[in-house]
Amino acid sequence: MNKKVRYIALAAILIIAIELIMRIHFGFCDTVLIKESKNYEYIAKPNQNRFRFGNHIKYNKFSMRNEEIDTASIKILGFGDSVINGGTPTDHDSLATSFLSKTLTSFCNKKVQFLNISAGSWGPDNCFAYLKEHGDWNAKSIFLFVSSHDAYDNMNFEKIVDVNKSYPSKQYSLALYELVDRYILPRLTSKFEKSTTSTDNLGINKKTETSIFNTGFSAFHNYSKEQNIPLTIYLHAEKEELKSKNYNKHGQKIIEFARVNNIPIILDLENGLQLSDFRDGIHINNKGQKKLANIITKYLKQKSHLLAQ
Repeated sequence: MNKKVRYIALAAILIIAIELIMRIHFGFCDTVLIKESKNYEYIAKPNQNRFRFGNHIKYNKFSMRNEEIDTASIKILGFGDSVINGGTPTDHDSLATSFLSKTLTSFCNKKVQFLNISAGSWGPDNCFAYLKEHGDWNAKSIFLFVSSHDAYDNMNFEKIVDVNKSYPSKQYSLALYELVDRYILPRLTSKFEKSTTSTDNLGINKKTETSIFNTGFSAFHNYSKEQNIPLTIYLHAEKEELKSKNYNKHGQKIIEFARVNNIPIILDLENGLQLSDFRDGIHINNKGQKKLANIITKYLKQKSHLLAQ
């Protein structure tokens, strides 16, 4: 074997080794897949069990980030965006909803499932469209997790799936290609392009703000009254709001909506949220997920009727 052939063989072995390491150790080519929806824009495809960057990410047959629904369990619906979804950086067992399901099961001496119905950049209108399509599973209560930016962030059905690299409908065939196409090239491109829109941690351009208060708030409120299912709003503060110790004008609008309509609202600014609970400007890390679960657990123990069988 001449020197040129040896070099080619060694290069091929190295590429194969890197490909295998990226797949097995880092979870490349095993990303969460997304599908389009005519009602709520997009959602994770059902029945997924992924290993990605050291974390396990599970979605049940209803595209909830949960185990499958147990018909005999007490069910609480948790709706929201990437904050409660956790994304790839959050392992299944580290989700606030996973903690809540375990803690409340112990408290009630009966299986409780705190269902995680969420997707990156979803607003209340996305959430309600899902509820309208799938029903409430005879839930005992509903929690709507929002941030200040959700106040006027209405659906516009701009195509996201397979346009935004963070929202693919199919797996990459090669880990090295995924690394270059999904992570390296977009970052190189962004250095030469001045962004005119803000993006969330999952890479979605935030929808164009309108003057219309997100219709999902009223829709959830009306549904709650009609079906006699208690509704609670959880208003999560972004890092800048925590620093200023106050919700911005959009957050204040959500607080006012809850007050006028007598909807219980939990403000994590009043419940010990800290800078160390964040992994970026809005999303919470594992410590923050645990704190969110503790806040909700305390609230539900004080209002045990929300868990009444």
